[in-house]
Amino acid sequence: MKNRKSTLKEKAVLLGVPAIGAAVAVYKKNQARTQIYKDLLKNEEAKQKDKDNSGKKNSAKKRILITGQGSYIGESVEKWLVRFPESYDVDTVDMIGDAWKNTDFSVYDVVYHVAGIAHADVGNVTEEQKKLYYQVNTDLAVEVAEYAKKSGVKQFIFMSSMIVYSGCKEKIITEKTEPQPLNFYGDSKWQADQKLQELKDDKFKVVILRPPMIYGKGSKGNYPELAKLATRIPVFPKTKNRRSMLHIDNLCEFVKLMIDNEESGVFFPQNAEYTNTSEMVQMIATVHDHMMLIIPGMSWATKIMMHIPGKIGALSEKVFGDLAYDLTMSTYKENYRIHTLIDSIKATEETE
Repeated sequence: MKNRKSTLKEKAVLLGVPAIGAAVAVYKKNQARTQIYKDLLKNEEAKQKDKDNSGKKNSAKKRILITGQGSYIGESVEKWLVRFPESYDVDTVDMIGDAWKNTDFSVYDVVYHVAGIAHADVGNVTEEQKKLYYQVNTDLAVEVAEYAKKSGVKQFIFMSSMIVYSGCKEKIITEKTEPQPLNFYGDSKWQADQKLQELKDDKFKVVILRPPMIYGKGSKGNYPELAKLATRIPVFPKTKNRRSMLHIDNLCEFVKLMIDNEESGVFFPQNAEYTNTSEMVQMIATVHDHMMLIIPGMSWATKIMMHIPGKIGALSEKVFGDLAYDLTMSTYKENYRIHTLIDSIKATEETE
């Protein structure tokens, strides 16, 4: 009996050996498979980490390239955006010569093209200089946009100008007003506008900005000349004209919103209110504690000045004439008017 029990026990042990062996084999196979999955997952995580660190586009932070290194508008927008380091990385590139072509545009989400020639004395320009305006304001803009599109940039923002409407008879521009440049400077911008819009598609968004006169601390153009006049003369004729203007901070915020909302199309940013020249001169004089007397009943004199041929007439038209966008053209779904007119004058004129 005892021998029989031993035999049965031995048989049970012998029968269990294959089962245990099979279980061990299955366990090892599962372990090997699990390790393979772990290795694959580890490799994918490493690839993603390398991609995130490669300098390529990151959805959480946008990389922006501003063309026109050292420009007033370019530097102002750069300073505005770098205040938000968690949202933007900003670089600039000099557009003089062909060195810009060595820049890797593929690492950028947005190209903001501000390089161009402005403030032309159209009455004293040679034919060679006119050609240069088209080479820079038209041809270069299109070349940069094509390069950006080929590189995979998602959005191209172009600084055009209200100058494209300079030859229009109506002085309050509406959405129905067709651009009609008065001179080669305006035409060089208008030619670029049209060609750039032909490049847009679902993967390449094009923003055309046509702002009016831009002013701010350190700006160039007509505003500083008018401000200088406002602090030196004792009297100024009362005017009832309407001019669209845009403070530099309001522009910077508008550009930021264009980037944030990944916009595409033609836009007309301006201050929330029109500028009246005599009122603005009075504001500037007040900021500087300068006594200024605004004289009514001088509209006949300003009209005569506006019709004088040459520089005097052109300058008088800019100072006393109307040129404005219909206010409805400049509304946007988010507020970009950081400054009111009087606040913008103070920000521009007051010394730090």
